[in-house]
Amino acid sequence: MTRSKVRLPRDVRSPYEVYLNGVPQRLGVDYVVKEGSLVFERELHKDRISGWRWLLGAWGVGTYRQNDSVDVRYEAADGSPRLAEALDIEPG
Repeated sequence: MTRSKVRLPRDVRSPYEVYLNGVPQRLGVDYVVKEGSLVFERELHKDRISGWRWLLGAWGVGTYRQNDSVDVRYEAADGSPRLAEALDIEPG
């Protein structure tokens, strides 16, 4: 089974909320936390748009690939709400 790993930003402290493509995820069910990273038991992909694909899109030609987005909502040390968006996804 292929895993995917998302490193948490340094200032993220529990409790926090994890979203995958805007859908809330559950600790222990959808992901686990290991060594400061979220580990998903499935393969996630973050699409990187090349210059060629960007040029095609500028001319109205769509190219679609899997583009997962992992976001984390948490409180900063001062109590203010924060959102870490579109975190990098690595093979786990």
